[in-house]
Amino acid sequence: MEMRNEQCLDNFEAVILANGGYPVHEVPLNILQHTSHVVACDGAVSHYPQAEIIVGDGDSVPEAFRNRLIQIDEQEDNDLTKATRYCLHQGWHRIAYLAATGMREDHTLGNIALLMRYYRDMDVEGIMATDYGIFTPAKGDRTFLSKPGQQVSIFNFGSTRISSEGLKWNSYAYRELWQGTLNEALADQFTLRADGYYMVYQTY
Repeated sequence: MEMRNEQCLDNFEAVILANGGYPVHEVPLNILQHTSHVVACDGAVSHYPQAEIIVGDGDSVPEAFRNRLIQIDEQEDNDLTKATRYCLHQGWHRIAYLAATGMREDHTLGNIALLMRYYRDMDVEGIMATDYGIFTPAKGDRTFLSKPGQQVSIFNFGSTRISSEGLKWNSYAYRELWQGTLNEALADQFTLRADGYYMVYQTY
């Protein structure tokens, strides 16, 4: 069954603001400004004092904001995951992750991988918006809104079959992370068909 990507960039129930590189591009900033609930991961509140709640172990929260802190000391999960669990407890499943990349590369890779974990294991309908594009986790057959010339990368998370329509180069079940990068949309949409999970990155 084909599913169309109807994810609107102003249709999120919550933003989780991580403590990576604070966004400067208009797309993540617009998401931040037009989403009702903003949850800051620990010290990220210093960049966005309007956040309604702060979730984390509290090690980098300024004293002035500690009255909004939900302190979770366990170290099995990072603050991004703790904030995600908080949102799910509130019934918020449509989540935009911002400031989750930039700065330390190991954190960037880990947070992108966590986006797939949240989609696959925690029923999160999420995206991760950066200053350059958007990561969207997906499964099975899905059509993505696009534009001619848009750069598209596909990362396989366990699919044994992937095919594409509307991309410059045909997709397949990539075995390495680099193999699905640097593709290009040919029209205002493209379709991926797969038997498992994958991650799509689209530039603005």
